[in-house]
Amino acid sequence: MNSGNIKPKILFVVTEDWFFLTHRLALAKYVRDLGFDVFVATSPGRLRQSIEKEGLIFVPLLLRRNSKNPFHELMSILQLTALYRRIRPDLVHHVALKPVMYGSIAAKFARRPGVVNAVTGLGYTFVGGSLRKRLMRKFLEFGCIFALSGSRSRVIFQNPDDRDLFMRKGLVESFRCSLILGAGVDTRRFSPSPEPPGTPVILFPSRMIWEKGPGEVAAAARILKRRGIDFRVVLAGRIDFGNPSSISEAQLNRWRDEGVADWLGHVDDMPGLYASSHIVCLPTYYREGIPLALIEAASSGRPVVTTDSPGCREIVRHNVNGLLIPPRDTQALADALQMLLENASLRKEMGRSGREICCRSFAKETVIRQTVEVYKAALDGKWPASFVSPRRLHSVPNI
Repeated sequence: MNSGNIKPKILFVVTEDWFFLTHRLALAKYVRDLGFDVFVATSPGRLRQSIEKEGLIFVPLLLRRNSKNPFHELMSILQLTALYRRIRPDLVHHVALKPVMYGSIAAKFARRPGVVNAVTGLGYTFVGGSLRKRLMRKFLEFGCIFALSGSRSRVIFQNPDDRDLFMRKGLVESFRCSLILGAGVDTRRFSPSPEPPGTPVILFPSRMIWEKGPGEVAAAARILKRRGIDFRVVLAGRIDFGNPSSISEAQLNRWRDEGVADWLGHVDDMPGLYASSHIVCLPTYYREGIPLALIEAASSGRPVVTTDSPGCREIVRHNVNGLLIPPRDTQALADALQMLLENASLRKEMGRSGREICCRSFAKETVIRQTVEVYKAALDGKWPASFVSPRRLHSVPNI
């Protein structure tokens, strides 16, 4: 740990700038206000200024989320190693599987003391059983065994399924593991509002990749239309061009022309979008951590239909604040949506329950407090004395 009047340094390593802003900005601002110099190593995209205006130090990163080129992957590890030696961070926070594996290897080479690895879900590599995916899983498992074994390495999991899988396969020791439910949500920004009048709106808020379930939403919409039910489906999220399962704009336009779903693209005003919706639907079979969209929906007082799968069942309790269905079951999805479309009082009751659950367990204040405790453990007692009692976080607002 740096001494004297030199500020301690924390470095976040994230492949995508937009993901940092949506999932880690509140945490970064908190440790900035504690007195850390905060560095953010991520892709040099159009959001660099949004990061720098928060008083954070932007570092362009070669690492690409979906690159498979061995030479490029080796260069990414070497770049990270050189970056750690140049910045000399006291603590490194890697976010998602590739930064976790490559960043941890680089931290070993650079002899950096504190490493926190956030496993934010297992992604599309852990969906399906093709030979290619099985080989990729074996490669990831082998890499994680080496990468996660540092003396001060700590691993944050977002759901117990992922944690138990890593422990069962011997990828990480139990004492290194912490369970923190998601990235947290601003419960003041995402607050309940009355349902809008008119035709009920089903909102699908996610990146446009097949495993997130937009195809199942479109199929369920066809079933509901045949039943003569009045509703509208809205898809809100960017096309994920770097993902091999990305949905094309042509396909999204076909759904629009068919009359089953309207695609809005990326939406900045997500609180306003939840307020204009009646039901939030995410029938994902992606290996999620905990989908931020579902936490935002619960905080906004909207009922949720999602799959009974890791990460989703942590935020949605069946028949309490939403409905859980089997993955890839369009008939069950249509039935669940119909139940909520035809029962406004049930929607209201579930929305109220979701808000209570969110404020109790998923507020950003709770997540930040828990993450700071992991930071202290990673630094093995070398947390700066002046930071032992961090400034008070705002309490969660009344429900």
